[in-house]
Amino acid sequence: MRIVVAGSSGMIGQALVASLRTGGHDVTRLVRRRPSRADEFEWDPQHGVVDAEVLRGADAVVNLCGAGIGDKRWSGAYKQAIRDSRLTATDVLARAVADAAVPVLVNGSAIGYYGDTGDRVVDESAPSGSGFLAAVCRDWEAATAPARAAGVRTVSLRTATVLAPTGGMLGKLRPLYSLGLGGRLGSGRQYMSWISLADEIAAIEFVIARDDLHGPVNLCAPEPVTNKRFNSALGGALHRPAPWVVPGFAVSALIGEFAQEAVLSGQRAIPTALDGAGFTFRHSTIDEALAYACAR
Repeated sequence: MRIVVAGSSGMIGQALVASLRTGGHDVTRLVRRRPSRADEFEWDPQHGVVDAEVLRGADAVVNLCGAGIGDKRWSGAYKQAIRDSRLTATDVLARAVADAAVPVLVNGSAIGYYGDTGDRVVDESAPSGSGFLAAVCRDWEAATAPARAAGVRTVSLRTATVLAPTGGMLGKLRPLYSLGLGGRLGSGRQYMSWISLADEIAAIEFVIARDDLHGPVNLCAPEPVTNKRFNSALGGALHRPAPWVVPGFAVSALIGEFAQEAVLSGQRAIPTALDGAGFTFRHSTIDEALAYACAR
């Protein structure tokens, strides 16, 4: 297949491009700088500029663009950057995909769509929740409307926390746990949905290939865990004690609004769409995923 990928410089994007090429696919990368390789083409989503000829003849477009939600403290300006980096890029690509008659658009989203679900189990049929991240995800998915209206098979990847050997959340936590400074956050009862990077990439490739999958698809393992359980599992995977408890007010003071939206609350989401389509997880339990992500 010929696949065009936007947002290929991030952790997921890099791994996806490498895997697709290993599988024999022709990958074209859309970049926001002057191209330095033959497989790169410049685009400017901020000004709505993308060369339709780059998309013409593609079998699928994958859009993973978006500023990291935990990369900076949430100021008003950075929250706007989180929104704009997702919505603007998606709107531009959705229109370009429709114009170029690309048959498939696989677009990023997140399980933040559901808001804080508490103990309630949710799948793709659940309504959107409340809060900043839920609103961003709703608008992010809505921005694919031009592609859907043109009959393009459109999938919104509601991705959970990705557990990877390098980078991501574990990249920040591993040094602390290695020093014996790990511990649960707040009550520890908040749920966390997660997926290993290996399963994330396999699931995206699965979605690209399956003509019967469209709309929202939860990219999360079948067994979400509480923060307390995750803390215990990560300490075990790193062979380090994780005895500490960081009170909720301290977490909020340290990282601000992001704490309430994504650290002290969470989602208990399950992958009904993937399960129904026959996807097989390589890492279906948190212990398997952390053994993979923390292996030397």
